[in-house]
Amino acid sequence: MSKIKVLQFIKGAIQSRLENEFKARNQELHKLNIEDLDNSELSKFIIKNKLTQPEIITLLLALIPHISPNFYNSIIAEYLPNGGDFPEIGGTKGKNHRGILPTGETVLYILAGKDIEKRIEVSKMFDESHLFARKNILYLEQVPMGEPKMSGRLILDDEYVDLFTFGKVSKPKLSNDFPAQLITTELDWTDLVLQQKTLDEIKEIETWLKYNDKLLNDWKMRGKIKPGFRILFHGAPGTGKTMTACLLGKYTNRDVFRIDLSMVVSKYIGETEKNLSKLFDKAANKNWILFFDEADSIFGKRTNVRDAHDKYANQEVSYLLQRIESHPGLVILASNMKANIDTSFTRRFNTIIEFENPGVGERERLWRNYIPGNIKTDKKISIKEIARKYEITGANIVNVIQYAGLQTLKNNSETISYNDLIAGIQKEYFKEGKMIRKD
Repeated sequence: MSKIKVLQFIKGAIQSRLENEFKARNQELHKLNIEDLDNSELSKFIIKNKLTQPEIITLLLALIPHISPNFYNSIIAEYLPNGGDFPEIGGTKGKNHRGILPTGETVLYILAGKDIEKRIEVSKMFDESHLFARKNILYLEQVPMGEPKMSGRLILDDEYVDLFTFGKVSKPKLSNDFPAQLITTELDWTDLVLQQKTLDEIKEIETWLKYNDKLLNDWKMRGKIKPGFRILFHGAPGTGKTMTACLLGKYTNRDVFRIDLSMVVSKYIGETEKNLSKLFDKAANKNWILFFDEADSIFGKRTNVRDAHDKYANQEVSYLLQRIESHPGLVILASNMKANIDTSFTRRFNTIIEFENPGVGERERLWRNYIPGNIKTDKKISIKEIARKYEITGANIVNVIQYAGLQTLKNNSETISYNDLIAGIQKEYFKEGKMIRKD
């Protein structure tokens, strides 16, 4: 459905209503013909979701300001050539947008005119049970207390604006309204070196991602089991928790968003819940993986209530528990220490996976994986001996190789020296307050 046909169709629908209002012509509401639909994303969406005529009109009313800023003003001017206000059609002004922005009242007037029973019926499109709300397609902006709900601005979700205007959905960017950042990796499963027990447990997650829809729909288990899948990754920093989340997304074609908890947690009462609500609402109908790193900072143990601060902190934890349980997607919480997570959460995880520090065998594989194959190493360097002697994580090993590589380039050498490699290991030990054993 081209942008021109969209404008023509909505203009016809609005004019039908205004002709009835101003010229008493009793015209029928303009309808969308099936031949007007093409191979555009908008047409595909209308067909796939079997939208009714009122639903199509409502959707397009919300889309119009993103296509033609002066659209509503120009139509109304035809019927009010001398200017003046026409409150029945609703509409409001934006902060930057100079034209009219449609409201719920605009929808009611175009679809139902002044027929009270029809207006009540049309308003049901804004119920939480409706497709528009369930899929977070469009909604009414919240209005100040005491004002009619339908006077709220009609808002089309940014992702659908992009889809209908540009033909593709842009990835959400980190912002106050979306406190999460897309994370990716160029590595493969072969680069992830973990103990076999951990790898086996990760395969359970892949199984859920692959077969959950069939379990819910084909086996008719929807409503009998909780939606979504909740996982706790726990273990020392640098043991592969973030990398595992990225790889799960990469190999199941899902976006992985790491939640920026500094933007979520607020000292103001109720703000933390509001921030998380925005996040979960946005993610509700997406095939995303939500990754809460250092999750114990927000999902930590609830305290005994000593003052109002403790009371509201506990309420935040309870709210998070409820939202995570009802979220239909994959949620991964990562913590350095399992003991820091509130037990009310751990009981509700589908699986808890420990990322242990790599043993000698894993460390040797990590060293061999990360030392560039096209770079020479000092003859004094024995990977097997270094792996046996120095107990460090994969992230530490990457840092060591980075340090030794930079030193090699600085010295205009073609060989990584033994001394540079040991110096890099010493730096990693020093950062963690450990000493290298002299043996």
